[in-house]
Amino acid sequence: MMLKNIDMKFIGIIPARYASTRFPGKPLALLGGKPVIQHVYEQVIKTLDEVYVATDDERIEKAVTSFGGKAVMTSPDHKSGTDRCYEAYRKVGKGYDVIVNVQGDEPFIQCSQLETIKKCFDDSSTQIATLVKPFTAADGIGALENVNSPKVVVDKNMNALYFSRSVIPYQRNKEKKEWLSGHTYYKHIGLYAYRASVLKEITSLPQSALEIAESLEQLRWLENGYKIKVGLTEVETIGIDTYEDLVRGEKFLQERGK
Repeated sequence: MMLKNIDMKFIGIIPARYASTRFPGKPLALLGGKPVIQHVYEQVIKTLDEVYVATDDERIEKAVTSFGGKAVMTSPDHKSGTDRCYEAYRKVGKGYDVIVNVQGDEPFIQCSQLETIKKCFDDSSTQIATLVKPFTAADGIGALENVNSPKVVVDKNMNALYFSRSVIPYQRNKEKKEWLSGHTYYKHIGLYAYRASVLKEITSLPQSALEIAESLEQLRWLENGYKIKVGLTEVETIGIDTYEDLVRGEKFLQERGK
């Protein structure tokens, strides 16, 4: 059954931790003269009804409030951004139908991507939604095999069947150099949205075997029978996971401004 989400209210929660193995303090790293977290917040607030940064660090909270954003302090003990999202939602989000979880290291997230994930909830059966982007032949086999870039297999209704760091499906009867031209592979974009009741349920689930094996928490939801609706985007973003990513992001900003 399709119901337009015109009357639904969407709240954005941006989990942001100061501690990071590869890039400590990255939410506060300057990109184009502004903290990374500010770029994320300003992009998200254009599309959603309300936005909060969920953090466990007072430095991030102070930075967010100083540029006029909203922040909520959460426990330092959360194992995932989803858990942090739910605590933040419980504190500030009453009255919202859908919680959109936007990673705090995605300063180039686009309004079109957020609109796509919102449209997934036009279908009243949607419990959880996420985004994918097709790999292209120009990306090369190296990008496809990158274990830090999870792949998604979907069914004919664009529901996720499986997420993996491995290349799935394996094309048994083709040489690897032909894989990208012989099949459409989908790259997972780490943006999630959940109905409020579903977010409460999935944060109470214990870790699952598949999740532990692949180190992908969305497999816990699939393994427990939840459906994940997949929206399609053609937009490529630059996540800031390392200092080298920050340099790439600065270059991208400069080129876009020319």
